[in-house]
Amino acid sequence: MAVAVDTEKDELEALDALEKEASEFNKDAEIDRILKAFKLDAYAVLDLQPGVPTSAIKLQYRKKSLLIHPDKTSNPSAPAAFDRLKKAESELMDEKTRERLDQCIADARMLLMRERKLTVDSDEVKEMSGEMKEAWRKKTVEVLVDEEHRRRKQLKAQMQEEGREQRRVDEEVEQRKRRREHEVAWEESRESRIGSWRDFKGGKGGGPKGGEEEGKKKKKKLKVLG
Repeated sequence: MAVAVDTEKDELEALDALEKEASEFNKDAEIDRILKAFKLDAYAVLDLQPGVPTSAIKLQYRKKSLLIHPDKTSNPSAPAAFDRLKKAESELMDEKTRERLDQCIADARMLLMRERKLTVDSDEVKEMSGEMKEAWRKKTVEVLVDEEHRRRKQLKAQMQEEGREQRRVDEEVEQRKRRREHEVAWEESRESRIGSWRDFKGGKGGGPKGGEEEGKKKKKKLKVLG
């Protein structure tokens, strides 16, 4: 009887070990998939099809975040994968960001149809084959990369314009500061200027005594010459 119990225990432990190994394998596989997914495509990161409802996004994020959470796996890449998963979920939950992504995906589909001379009524479009879906995915990557380049270029131009505007504001502030300093210095020297002018008027013929003395000197000089 004891032998049978031990055998059953060993089998259960073996099954637990296999399940744990399988679970770790699934975690590693999912972490690898997330890190290899095109990070500009939040749908790809979350392994979702475009156009899914918000509820599906929340559910998918919850399932995958629990699977690869850094606290539940020893995989050193888990933190990076978890951060990317969270970023993708945030982008899809933001209405404007998701609209831009949906528009890029729609543009990629239109470009692919134009290249292959297809219409919305074409069988290849109505029932996409694996090859068509892969071509659409690749075209989406191209469109997203172009959009990201444009976004960065616009951001750079905006930052440059903001820099020029800031320099203009700084120059105006500096000019006002210099004017204020000049006005203060001018006001502080007012008494000194007034005093100097009074001295000038009083000592150089501006006052009565100065005028009389100067007149006497002139008279004396004229008398000598006569």
